[in-house]
Amino acid sequence: MSIRENDHKDNTLHSVRIENRSSITLTGIDEVISYDEESVVMNSNMGQITLDGEGLNIVKLNLDEGEVCVNGKIGALYYMEQHKGTGLLSRLFG
Repeated sequence: MSIRENDHKDNTLHSVRIENRSSITLTGIDEVISYDEESVVMNSNMGQITLDGEGLNIVKLNLDEGEVCVNGKIGALYYMEQHKGTGLLSRLFG
């Protein structure tokens, strides 16, 4: 399931606040790509973010303001850079 806000501005401040590894609030979020009890995958103005844990539950989702709050046991937070490809297909179609 994907949740996206098309009108969200890229210049929104990105921040991450984790409280006792049981609650996390992120700002600067453009889209929630997928989520379940073990993982939440989001796009932000700083790249793709993956949140891993146990019993994860999105308790607040406000894409107008770019804010997502998740409760559960926080295990890890990963960022993936969005690289522009330099291969032949990227040059043809990118």
